[in-house]
Amino acid sequence: MTKDQRKKLFVLMINMFIAVASFGIIIPILPAYLKSIGQGGTAAGLMIAIFAGAQLIMSPIAGKWADQYGRRIMIIAGLSGLALSMFVFYLSDSVGILYVSRVIGGAGAALLIPAIFAYVADITTMDQRAKGNSFISAAMSLGIVIGPGIGGFLADFGLKMPLLISAVVGVLAVIFSMFVLKESKPEDSVAENKSESMVKEIGQSFKKPYFIPLVITLVMSFGLMAYESVLGLFVDNEFGASPHDIAWMVTATGIVSVIVQLFAVDKIVRRFGEANVLKIFLGITALGFLLSIVASSYAFFFVITMIIFLSTSILRPVLTTLISKLAGQEQGFAMGMNNAYMSIGNVLGPLLAGLLYDVHIIYPFVLGLIVLLITMIGSILWKGAKKVVV
Repeated sequence: MTKDQRKKLFVLMINMFIAVASFGIIIPILPAYLKSIGQGGTAAGLMIAIFAGAQLIMSPIAGKWADQYGRRIMIIAGLSGLALSMFVFYLSDSVGILYVSRVIGGAGAALLIPAIFAYVADITTMDQRAKGNSFISAAMSLGIVIGPGIGGFLADFGLKMPLLISAVVGVLAVIFSMFVLKESKPEDSVAENKSESMVKEIGQSFKKPYFIPLVITLVMSFGLMAYESVLGLFVDNEFGASPHDIAWMVTATGIVSVIVQLFAVDKIVRRFGEANVLKIFLGITALGFLLSIVASSYAFFFVITMIIFLSTSILRPVLTTLISKLAGQEQGFAMGMNNAYMSIGNVLGPLLAGLLYDVHIIYPFVLGLIVLLITMIGSILWKGAKKVVV
């Protein structure tokens, strides 16, 4: 990559890190904050569902806007939405307004994420695409790891302090992007100037050459969120894991994800190709779910969790790269659909995992295994992989 490409990629990584960390920063304070306003588990669950739901509804529209109006304005608008959601959260003690802030935040994420990945597609060649996407994914993983830690530290200065700091940092990111980030959308690219409902947009995606990678994105998000949502409950129930043990597991897997995405994904893709990497690591993820069912100790389960997160940290940028390479000039729409399918998985995964966990603690892993095996077979039979040109 050239110096200019690396500079632009670095700006995008900062924006993605801030976006993801701004949501993670509230995790440590959420139980105490909800308790302080007389709310509990239902409110916590709705916060996640509302954010993901708003992101799902807005993503296809936002993707098309990124094609019509440019990547830069969508990135700035998305960062502004995330900052506004934190300010609304900070200034209110009403659970109704809290939900409104989550709608604003989900819409902001929907504007931001597809535009960032479309920007990466604009500034990289086909050969560089996997590396660029893996760097953005690494910034996301780092935000997931660092955000809660920062939130826990800032909470020592006041329960709402993480919200205020997150909002201020978001405003700074908006100003920074306005001055530093230049438009990347090619001047000769043409986008259809029409707006349709989310249902119709998703219906259109069925006919796209990148539909199978979109489905796999949904399945991966579904499986990972289902796994994460019952992870703490499972190791506590089965192995008597402490909160410290759970925190260490999540942090360690996040750090490994960042390292792999920064230094290994590009080399793996160059060696085996996106389509082969997809099949291999879907198989490894499925194996991880199978081993979860028979895990007999916390240490063994820790290793299994590391394998699952390692595999998905490779799959995420590879899937994004496959979609991007098959999308042609509709990068914004494709990345919007990628975000929408991921959001569907993010909503359904925790919901079904929670219901199944209450029936039997092993059932969420069984469901994840079955879905992943079916998806792996589908990826092997998928003929569209041959259309990917490096």
